[in-house]
Amino acid sequence: MRWGAEATGRSPWARGRVLASLAVLTAALLAFHAAVPNAVVRFGSLVETFLPWLGLAVPVLLALALLRRSAVALVALLLPATVWGALFAGRVATAEHRGAHDVTAVQHNVSDVNADPAGTARALTGPDPDLIALEELTPSALPVYERELTPRYPYRAVRGTVGLWSKHPLTDVRAVDIRPEGFGKDWNRGVRATARTPWGEVAVYVAHLPSVRVQWHGFSSGRRDESARLLGAALAAEKLDRLILLGDLNSTVDDRGLAPVTTRLDTSEREFAFSWPASFPVSRIDHVMTREATVTHVRTLPATGSDHLPIAADIAFAP
Repeated sequence: MRWGAEATGRSPWARGRVLASLAVLTAALLAFHAAVPNAVVRFGSLVETFLPWLGLAVPVLLALALLRRSAVALVALLLPATVWGALFAGRVATAEHRGAHDVTAVQHNVSDVNADPAGTARALTGPDPDLIALEELTPSALPVYERELTPRYPYRAVRGTVGLWSKHPLTDVRAVDIRPEGFGKDWNRGVRATARTPWGEVAVYVAHLPSVRVQWHGFSSGRRDESARLLGAALAAEKLDRLILLGDLNSTVDDRGLAPVTTRLDTSEREFAFSWPASFPVSRIDHVMTREATVTHVRTLPATGSDHLPIAADIAFAP
């Protein structure tokens, strides 16, 4: 196979300029995603929700560049490959090594149509966590979770459809109002409790933000964003220094719609740990975030009867 001009009549530096332009565009989207407009259709949030997957453009463009025998496209592909590596290479889990930590927390949207809540509850205790946060609790399933979890997790805080089970005593339990405008008073998806741990008191929040939709008129995330602002205000007002947030936030930490939350906490995105959808995970919308603490390792757990995968996170408290 020849790459010279004598093979095709054109220089390899003169071919594939469209591919090179696409490579540069991909690099620009990765590097400057915050500059993508979010007005009207919220395209910026949509790009940021699936930002790591823009990296798939690199092997696709590489294959096309080889077929076109385009030297300029191959050189241009160094840009998106380098930017993707700078942004996400550190999130690629290379081993299941668990470093030093003080507590382990499990976060799981159990699904309101889960046909096996008992099996789900038992699966969540596998990593022997200190804290278990659940969303989409239903009146019929709640007694099942209580029966399965209470022997090992005697302390609980449940408000509406979200709940927290703990090995450590819980006090000052109260609902956190994150209802967007127009939602009824029966919409309760936030709870806060103080966990009295051997390392001191820790404020623990469990939250489930509204769902988003990809529709014909764009990315529908307005209600989620409004709920994130309310949650961010509650976190900012928290008086305890140490804080853990567990929840289904219905987007990734790259999404600017979650900025009211992510700018106040340590997101510690050390691994991808994609949690949704369970059948073919492409995104982590379930999170464990902290203040005055560090998530040292996060991983997914085996599938349950939910459309989400559970995630487990090891947490080390700051001195």
